Amino acid sequence: MALIDPGKKAPAFALKDQDGKVHRLSDYQGKSVVLYFYPKDDTPGCTKESCDFRDNLLQFSRGKATVLGMSILDEKSKAKFAKKYDLNFPLLADADHAVAEKYGVWQKKMRYGRSYMGIVRTTYLIGPDGKVLRRWDKVSVDGHAAEVLAALP
Repeated sequence: MALIDPGKKAPAFALKDQDGKVHRLSDYQGKSVVLYFYPKDDTPGCTKESCDFRDNLLQFSRGKATVLGMSILDEKSKAKFAKKYDLNFPLLADADHAVAEKYGVWQKKMRYGRSYMGIVRTTYLIGPDGKVLRRWDKVSVDGHAAEVLAALP
């Protein structure tokens, strides 16, 4: 599927976080949601990005926004990652990459001349009405959380 453009309805989902709690996009109606897709738990870029969101979490909540991280692997992997880096927000387990596909971030990638399917680092800012306000493609992790914070409505 294609990436979701600003102005379009964000696809619904129901996924478990690192504590086994189910999160639905509809649970956050009336609030802004920062939904960031990262390739894999406990890898250098993903760790840096997640810790950056963690360090800015208070400012996001002041801006009436919820931060949700999402990647492949199961809740157990998410729990280990969250505990290791004190990540105090939901990390959603999209083990079968169905939600990543709905959001268009499950794409062909190249590494060391080998092609494979995986999550392309992408962030969506979803408005209180459930529509995409903004999308960041092929995210560079340095300063990304601050950039998203600045875009909050």
